[in-house]
Formats: sequence, structure tokens, C-alpha cells
Amino acid sequence: MQLRAMLLATVVAALPFAARAQPIQGFYISGGVGAQSAQNTGTSDNNAAFRGSHLRMQQTLGYDLMGSVGYALGNGARFEIEGNFNQANFAGLGRVASPFTASGSVTHYGVMANALFDMDIGLPWLYPYLGVGVGYQITNLNSAITSQVGGPFSYRANGSQGAFAAQAIAGLSFPVPNVPGLSIAPEYRVMDILGGEKFNGALPGGAAAQIKLHSQIEHNFIIGVRYAFDVPPPQMPATAAPVPAPAARSYLVFFDWDKATLTDRARGIVRDAATAAGKGVHTRIDVNGNADTSGSHTYNQGLSMRRAQAVAAELVHDGVAKTDIAITASGDTHLLVPTGPGVREPQNRRVEIVLH
Repeated sequence: MQLRAMLLATVVAALPFAARAQPIQGFYISGGVGAQSAQNTGTSDNNAAFRGSHLRMQQTLGYDLMGSVGYALGNGARFEIEGNFNQANFAGLGRVASPFTASGSVTHYGVMANALFDMDIGLPWLYPYLGVGVGYQITNLNSAITSQVGGPFSYRANGSQGAFAAQAIAGLSFPVPNVPGLSIAPEYRVMDILGGEKFNGALPGGAAAQIKLHSQIEHNFIIGVRYAFDVPPPQMPATAAPVPAPAARSYLVFFDWDKATLTDRARGIVRDAATAAGKGVHTRIDVNGNADTSGSHTYNQGLSMRRAQAVAAELVHDGVAKTDIAITASGDTHLLVPTGPGVREPQNRRVEIVLH
């Protein structure tokens, strides 16, 4: 009844966390080692030497080993098959009036089928879990020899017997940083081997005697390691893609020979450039003046500067901030159409507006 109540409490305790399950999915393996403490186990017998004495089998603190293979559904629920082994020294058969001493060992091993539920409590480094299990356990009495204190009575029993078992599980999972899927899992298990195992023994002189074990309750404290195969590596924080710089746009404004005044056509081109600059995607405006080769280099340098200044003034008139404009003059050194000296070429008489 005690273990049944614990199993029910385990299920009820898991319900509030059902909507916040740890998202583990796929196959996993686990293993652990720890300490095992058994409650004194009641016995009954078929020999007058024991009958009515209410003897209880006593064990010392022992060790416990376990391993399991399981599958997690991804919603917190997981199921596993567990194999376990524990052993403790046989301390004796005791009663209030006349205790017995003993030597030998008591071993338990078997297979359990467990259902567990992982819980997300909002801490990325801690995931509690609860579970229940049922299975079959074998009890082995190895050279159990008892003798009554102060008397010649002795009893010896060896053998292995099995019985069905149930257990409740409570544990904590600590994910290992930088190792996806690996967790350290300390846990507590209480198992009830439901009883009924019968062991044949011998009294002094060869008289047969049989002991039947009642419910065996074990408390196991285990440090475990679990590895889930399908846990993805942690996602790197998303970074915003760099915004590409706007492509440069160019506008050509042409001039009449030996002139630095804007034609109507030229004013329309400047207006288009000012409109594009006003959209806010460009941060700098270069205005570069040029001349053909029909004059001297000194004259052409000055003429190309006057042309650039005329275009810049028109840009400001059309709403472009003066501080956004950079003015340069190339004279007759950057020809659009290569010519010799003294050539009047209309396409070389120009101002180039470049929006960066």
C-alpha cells in the first residue's frame, strides 16, 4: 500500500507540468551507479523451529548498478527498458526476543519497463523528472548462514527465486554545457519486490526448512548519465543581414561650347538627380566638371569648375543640401570621347553627377 500511494503521488505531481515538457525526442541510453538500502523483509516458514517467531531478513547497505535504453516522444514522455543489479551483505534473521547473526550476501537483478516524464520548470540547466515502472526481479541468497546468539542453532540457505516488482522514480537532469544530448542525472528509486520467493534450507542434522519472503522494499540512490542521440546543437542567435549599400547612380549634364550656363534639358537632368537624392538612400553627391580640348589646359580647368558650380547651385535650388555636395573639376583630363588637342567634342563638355 505504501508503494502504491507513492506511485499515485508521482503521477499526480507530474500533471501540472504536462504543458511544459522538455523537448527531447528519439532514442537515448543511460547508466548509473549508487547505493542501495533495503528495509527489513518479513518472512514466514514451514518448520516448527521458526514458526511464530516473526523473523525479519536484515541487509547491510549495498551498491546498485543500472542501465537502460529508451525512446522519448518529444512532448516530455519517454519510455525505457532498464536492467539493474544490486548486492548487499546478509546481516541475518532478527526477532525481538532472540536475534540471529549471519554471513553471506543478498543479490537482486532483473528487468523493468519504465514510463517517465521530463518537466521544464523554466531553467535551461535543470529538468526534473518523475516515473513509474514494473518488471521482474530475481533474489539470490548466497551462503546465508545464521546462528542464534548464545545457542547452537544454525540455518543455511542458498538459491535464486524471482517475483514481480514495481518502482517509483524521481530525478533531476542537468544538461552538460557544450555537449548536446548529454546530461548528469542523480535520482532516487524505491522498488517493491512483491514477495512470494521461497528458499529451501537445512537445519543442524539435515532437517529441511523453507523460508518464504514477503514484500521486499529497496531504496536506491543513483548518480546517472544519460545521452540522447537526436538532440540538435544549440542554435546561434540570429543576426541581421547587412543592408547592402545603394548602388551609385550617374547623371550627365552637357554644355554648349565655351559655356557654363544650363540649358532647359540640362536643368531637367539636374532635377531628376535631385529627386533621386531626396529619397534618402544616398549619402554623398559628387559633382565633377569637364571640358573638351579646344582651349588651353588652364582655361579648361577654370571652365570645368564653373560648370560644376552651376550644376551644384541648381541641385541646391532643387532641394539638395549644400553640405551633401562635393565639387571637383577635371578640366580636359577625363575625356568621355578621346580626341587630340583643339577638338570641339560635345560629349566632353559635361558635368557628371554621381549619387553614392
